[in-house]
Amino acid sequence: MDLQKQTAAAPTPAAELRASDADRDRIADILREALAEGRLTAEEHAERVEGVLAAKTVGELEVFIRDLPAAHERRTAPSAPPRPAAGPIPVDPDDNVVAVFSSAVRRGRWRAGRRIHAYAVFGSVEIDLSEALFEYQQVVIKAYAVFGSVEVRVPENVSLHGTGAGVLGAFEVDTLDSPDPDAPAVYLDGWAVLGSIEGRPKRGRLVADILDRVQRKVDRGLRKHLDR
Repeated sequence: MDLQKQTAAAPTPAAELRASDADRDRIADILREALAEGRLTAEEHAERVEGVLAAKTVGELEVFIRDLPAAHERRTAPSAPPRPAAGPIPVDPDDNVVAVFSSAVRRGRWRAGRRIHAYAVFGSVEIDLSEALFEYQQVVIKAYAVFGSVEVRVPENVSLHGTGAGVLGAFEVDTLDSPDPDAPAVYLDGWAVLGSIEGRPKRGRLVADILDRVQRKVDRGLRKHLDR
């Protein structure tokens, strides 16, 4: 009986834990480095990445890198764009944009949630945030393009960072760093498998509420100066 209680109370081994997106990203980074170093062929890399996308547990992920040196080394955090804190970003998406043998578009004056998932399978997805209402300072877009394309457009006065990858495809993001600390930040992540994912600023499009805040600060500064 005591043994049964101890067994029931035993913690789940780390290898049996469900894999997160961050776990998959870590393994993908190691595979990408191995491909660049010539340790894996393009075919081996593509095959392992497909397995990484399908893996459900941490243990299943580790199988794909156990024969690589990086898996047995202490790896320092890479100098990648900062990611949003895990706390305020939900695990489940606020919005799903799906195109399977079709096209899907989000544009105009719409409310951007904290997490948006985009799936383009033999299709195209366009997410245009240039006129969107940003209710949250951080927006995460997780995109998957399989024989398809995902295009993300943002106002040019927000921050934009990309941390995804392409497998026989293209993942391209024009990084933006807004000088305004209160500006929204968009984080584009995901995988392009024989497809493309891109994030670009839409020139001439600005988040109006940021400009309003800047103008109010300027007005306050002028008033203080005139009152002296």
